[in-house]
Amino acid sequence: MGANAQAVEGDHAVQGDHAVQGEHAVQGEHTVQAVTDGSEAPVSESVSPVTPKARASADLAAYFQEASAWDCDRIAQWQQSARRAWWVAAAAGLCTLLCALALLLLVPLKRVDPFVIRVDGTSGVVDVVPIYAGRMNLPDSVTRYFLTHYVLVCERFNYATAESDYEECGAFHTARRNQAWYAQWNRSNPLSPLNLHRDGSSVSVQIESVSFFRRASGLGDLAQVRYLKIEHAANGAPQQLTHWIATIQYGYGTPSQDPSVRRWNPLGFKVIEFISEPEVPHEAQPDPAAAPGAANRVPP
Repeated sequence: MGANAQAVEGDHAVQGDHAVQGEHAVQGEHTVQAVTDGSEAPVSESVSPVTPKARASADLAAYFQEASAWDCDRIAQWQQSARRAWWVAAAAGLCTLLCALALLLLVPLKRVDPFVIRVDGTSGVVDVVPIYAGRMNLPDSVTRYFLTHYVLVCERFNYATAESDYEECGAFHTARRNQAWYAQWNRSNPLSPLNLHRDGSSVSVQIESVSFFRRASGLGDLAQVRYLKIEHAANGAPQQLTHWIATIQYGYGTPSQDPSVRRWNPLGFKVIEFISEPEVPHEAQPDPAAAPGAANRVPP
């Protein structure tokens, strides 16, 4: 009897538990009750079951979110690569600019050193002729050539060759002489050859003689050049001849490294001072023997 009663009670307990669980499950599907401060207030909340369509939509939203994050990462990577590329391009441009600036600074250092190769006609030995450095005592014949050439070029005037003559004469001048030469040819000077011969006239020169002088100290740096100026008028008028004498102080220095100057003045000849003055030639005295009637005269 006791065992049967216990079995019945256990059966009822199990059934009661199942009933309670079933009741709670039903209530969970339909209503949820909340108790606050000892009072029961029924609060009903609908809970929809998760359908396959909703689950697919959630999975699709998660996929799109991951894809958007991947796109954002790729865009950030591209932007970072673009910034790096711009930095590299800026650095390359800066290097190119610095190289060009360095080349511009090196251009004045570039020079051309001419040299002459000499071959011995007997032995066939080849050597390089040393460059003249302006420290050799040159003979008077060389100095006479430079003095003659200087006066011929610098005292003549022809509008067609005026610019070339002006530059060639400058190759023989010192710095102070070049300033005087510029002032002489400046158009603001009324006695400038450009103003005196603007009518188309020209001047040619003929050298008559070259004389050398030595100072009391024994230094030979003075010379006098006598020359003849022939002015050719533009309107066909007769030529005008005038005699001139130029006193020149000269010297030799280091030849210029500029090829355009060295081709005119390879030995460094310099005109330090140049003073030109008109010379009045001595008129020939009449010969008494050539006078009329001199043959018929009888000496006393």
